[in-house]
Amino acid sequence: MKTTTLGKSDVIVSEICLGTMTFGNQTGAADAFRQMDRAVDVGMTFFDCAEMYPVNPVRPETKGRSEAVIGDWIAQRDRSDDLRIATKISGPGNIREEGFTGANIAAAIDDSLRRLRVDVIDLYQLHWPQRGSYAFRQNWAYDPSGQDRARTIAHMQDVCQALKTAVDAGKIRAFGLSNESAWGTVRWIDVAQQVDGPRVVAVQNEYSLMNRHYDLDMAEVAVNEDITLLSYSPLAAGLLTGRYLGGVNPDGSRAAVDVLHGGKGDLGGRRTLQAERAVAAWKALADETGIDLIHLAIAFQTTRPFHVVPIIGATNIDQLEHLIAGFDVRLSAEVLDRIAQIRRDHPTPY
Repeated sequence: MKTTTLGKSDVIVSEICLGTMTFGNQTGAADAFRQMDRAVDVGMTFFDCAEMYPVNPVRPETKGRSEAVIGDWIAQRDRSDDLRIATKISGPGNIREEGFTGANIAAAIDDSLRRLRVDVIDLYQLHWPQRGSYAFRQNWAYDPSGQDRARTIAHMQDVCQALKTAVDAGKIRAFGLSNESAWGTVRWIDVAQQVDGPRVVAVQNEYSLMNRHYDLDMAEVAVNEDITLLSYSPLAAGLLTGRYLGGVNPDGSRAAVDVLHGGKGDLGGRRTLQAERAVAAWKALADETGIDLIHLAIAFQTTRPFHVVPIIGATNIDQLEHLIAGFDVRLSAEVLDRIAQIRRDHPTPY
């Protein structure tokens, strides 16, 4: 597998990243070990995690379990030298009510280092903005009018200074954002320059055939500021597998597990009538071209006019093998034209 560099940093990673958010929950340790072994076999040596993982559901008592599974694997395989690890500190809510501040980031970094059993985190990310975000289907009622600009800038300065301390101490190598906007990304860049803190090199936002928010203002920021997109949910939380067509919840699927734990099974608000119609159109294109829908969705990521490293996740080793089988798929100009037309026919389905 080819390698690439995150933004303007010196952090070299594999061109596809392994997501680990189910490790320690839906994915048991034995299967997670098999996945990490297989990922390394094909040159996928970039893993993404977060202190709040595993998800589905997120529970205080499982906080950090995914990092710990990775750490156990690293300790058994002695692989820390050839891996690149990304993780995140949570924003307000979920398992960290107070969010992140200059005062608590140092302890959070130390906790992640301990669980991961590494000496340095290659990319440390803020899971979502302290001031709020339009991610996670909040775009339909997004209202930034209550934000306090001066408070936001002061918070950024505080956090950047703490991150600088961590970089100087050799605990993190690079700094990234997640679920961030164009305005927020540019302000973080400005503030880092003001306080001589680490510059943003990557933004981890949702991006797929069905979620194209990044294509506009964020794409412009990415190109002009040399920011790498780490695209999460490139399969639209499983919608782009086609497995949910017809309203079914296959056993063991993300939706089925969510329902089992009292959730709606709506894949975080992604399952809508419009989404069902869009997936049917994507499935028809896959069938017509003879390209597996999953492989089509991942191959699309490599065609973008900005730098993208897709994050792929699998509940089990069989799903990962299926993803790996499509790594060499490339899309023709004709297929890309059809993708553009389907996007116009089914814009913003969730």
